[in-house]
Amino acid sequence: MSIQHIGSNFNDFLNEEDLLESVTALALKRVIALQIEQEMSLQKITKATLAKKMDVALSVVNELLDINDTNLTLISLVSAASILGKTIRVELVEETSVT
Repeated sequence: MSIQHIGSNFNDFLNEEDLLESVTALALKRVIALQIEQEMSLQKITKATLAKKMDVALSVVNELLDINDTNLTLISLVSAASILGKTIRVELVEETSVT
């Protein structure tokens, strides 16, 4: 017996509830913050050291690493990545429908 999908997909639900953009932004921010944190750990770089190298206040790094704060600047993101020896890749792609 196979199970058939009934109804719309989860993205449709989020879109109907006007939540799709905020949920997507939150998911992306969590991935970015966790990747930066992981790289900092691998390189044994503290938040204070990263802030000093970025020439910003510690609060900027805390916001960058806060998985619930989706307000980050591209400058902060690119600066942190560069200090960690990484680069940022952003691209627009066609939306795919999950049914």
